[in-house]
Amino acid sequence: MTAAGTVAAVDLGATSGRVIVGHVDGRTGTLALDHIARFPNGPVRLASGLHWDFTGLYRDLSRGLADAFRREPGIRSVGVDSWAVDYGMLRGDRLLGEPFHYRDERNERAVAGVHATVPFEELYRRNGLQFLPFNTVYQLAAERESGCLDLADSLLLVPDLVGFLLTGAKVAERTNASTTGLLGVASGEWDVELADRLGLAASVLPRLVSPGDRIGPLRPEVADELGAPAGLEVVAVGSHDTASAVVAVPMRAESSAYISCGTWGLVGVELEAPVTTDASREANFTNEGGVDGRIRFLHNVMGLWLLSESVRWWERDGDTIDLPTLLAQAGAVTGEATVFDANDPRFLAPGDLPGRIAEWCAERGVRAPQSRAEFARSIIESLAEAFAGAVRQASILSGVDVETIHVVGGGSLNELLCQRTADRSGLPVLAGPVEATAIGNVLVQARAQGFVGGDLESMRALVASAFAPRRYEPATR
Repeated sequence: MTAAGTVAAVDLGATSGRVIVGHVDGRTGTLALDHIARFPNGPVRLASGLHWDFTGLYRDLSRGLADAFRREPGIRSVGVDSWAVDYGMLRGDRLLGEPFHYRDERNERAVAGVHATVPFEELYRRNGLQFLPFNTVYQLAAERESGCLDLADSLLLVPDLVGFLLTGAKVAERTNASTTGLLGVASGEWDVELADRLGLAASVLPRLVSPGDRIGPLRPEVADELGAPAGLEVVAVGSHDTASAVVAVPMRAESSAYISCGTWGLVGVELEAPVTTDASREANFTNEGGVDGRIRFLHNVMGLWLLSESVRWWERDGDTIDLPTLLAQAGAVTGEATVFDANDPRFLAPGDLPGRIAEWCAERGVRAPQSRAEFARSIIESLAEAFAGAVRQASILSGVDVETIHVVGGGSLNELLCQRTADRSGLPVLAGPVEATAIGNVLVQARAQGFVGGDLESMRALVASAFAPRRYEPATR
C-alpha cells in the first residue's frame, strides 16, 4: 500500500443508481465513502415490451458525476458497475432503442429454440451458467427471431454502454461478459463457435477487458460537461455488481459463503476454478467470473424483490408503507410462518406477488398469509430457507467447508432476515458492509491507480478494518 487518492464509483442497480466517491489511503489503511447522488431506476413498459429507461439513467448518473467533480476535483478515475445480462445494440455510434429489461416476457419464447440447437447440458459445459430464462444468450435469440439483431454492428452490456458514452471505447468487461452465456467458462474468451451455431453474429461482440484495465479517457466534450480534468480515465472494475460486491466481502474464501443480497440474493462461494459437473448443473449453480480470475460459484435466489414488489403492489392504491415498521410487525408474528419456494418462476415478473404467493399456497393446501405482516414474515422465512439451502448445496458441490456466512448489500441491514438465515443454516452470519458493491468498485480502481496494492485478501483486510460486520449467532434449538 503506497499512496492516497480519490475515485468515483457509478453503481447501477435494478431499482436505483448511485454515484459514490471513495477515499483510499493505502499508507494508513483508510477507506471512506461519500454518497454524492442517488436516483431511481426501474422498468418502463413500451409497445415493444418491458425496457429500461437508459436515457434517463445516463442523464441521472451524468448529473451525479458532475456533482462529484464539483465536490471532489481531485478524482483520479471513474468505474461503472451494474446488474448483469442486459445490453444495448448499436449501429455505429447510435443506440438502437432502449435496452430490454431482463423480466420481459420475450425471453421465455426463445429458450426452446436455443436448447433445440445446443442442448442445455452442452451449454453448461461450455459456459458454466445456471439456467435462467433471461441470460443474454436467450435474449439475443429473441432479437434474432425479431430481426432486430440484423440491424446492429455492436452489442454492449449496460456498464460497458455507459463506458462507451463516456469514452467512445467499445469493450466488454469479463465478469459481466461471463453472464451472457457466450463466454467460454474455461477460456475466458468469446465462444465464437457457439455464437455461430446459434445464428448470433460474433462480430457484434466487443473486445474483452479485465478489472483494473484502463478503458480510455473521457471524451473531451464529456469531460467538459462533467467538469472533469481532461484525460481523466474510466477504469474497468468488476462491472457485474456482484463481482464488485464479492471483492468487498471481508471473508476467508476457504471457509466462507457469501450472500450478496439486494433485488436478487446471490448465494455462493469463491473458487479458483469452475465446477461444471452434472451435479452442479442439476442443482442450477453458475460459474461467473470474478476479479483477479476468481470464480463466483453461486445460485440466484429471487431476493428482496419479493418484498419490494409486494410493497409496491400494496401501495398502488395510494397507501404508504413504512418498511421498518412492516419488518417490525413481521418479526412480531407468532406461530409457524408459511415457507414457500422463493425460486418459483411465477415470482419473476412484476405484479401481484402477494396474490401469487397465496396461489402457491392454495395449490399445495397450506395456509396462505393473511395480513401484510404475515406476508412479509413468510417472505423473510422463505428467503432465509432458500439462502440456507443454497449455502449447503454450494458447500457440497464445491468442497468448501463453510463455517461462516457473509451477507453484504442492502439485505445486510435486514436484521430479521440475517437472524433467520443464521437460524435456518445453523451458521453464524456476519452482516455488512451494506455498500459492498461500491466499495469493490472503488478498491479495484484504487489498485489500478496505485493507492493500494496486493491481492483480494489484502483488499478484504482493508474492508474488514474500515467496516466492521455485525454478527448473528444461530439460535439454539
